[in-house]
Amino acid sequence: MIKGLHHAAYRCRDSEETRAFYEDFLGLPFAGALEINTTKSGRETRVLHTFFQMGDGSFLAFFDDPDTPFDFKEQRDFDLHIAVAVDRAHLEPMMAKGESAGIPVRGISDHGFIDSIYFRDPNGYVVELTAPRIGQENNVGDDGDPRAILEKWSSRKRANT
Repeated sequence: MIKGLHHAAYRCRDSEETRAFYEDFLGLPFAGALEINTTKSGRETRVLHTFFQMGDGSFLAFFDDPDTPFDFKEQRDFDLHIAVAVDRAHLEPMMAKGESAGIPVRGISDHGFIDSIYFRDPNGYVVELTAPRIGQENNVGDDGDPRAILEKWSSRKRANT
């Protein structure tokens, strides 16, 4: 049985600028770094794998691989974003911190069950700070049966293609 998220890993352009954003700006402890010179298949490489710890013990992780091309591009929120949970009281101070640091910030967005603000990290990823509303901590969507909502969506999608 899956217990929870250990880490989610992404590519980064530069480990130090990524560290500065996730540790200095967001406040996630820089918990570990692993230099990888040989893959498990025996291929020589030159990669740095870094880890930033979240309050629940899970990690956001990044690979700095300067020798392998990667298409870094600004992502749309719906295409790719990293959402991390915070207390509601954390949103306004982080908005002010972003603005004073010259980091563009959007929000506060009212999603009904959560309130969110959005930043873009140095790699182009959208980072969402999300605050669940009281009594909505385990809510992640519309009211109702998620399977029924999915089936309705899929039926409409099939009908329109």
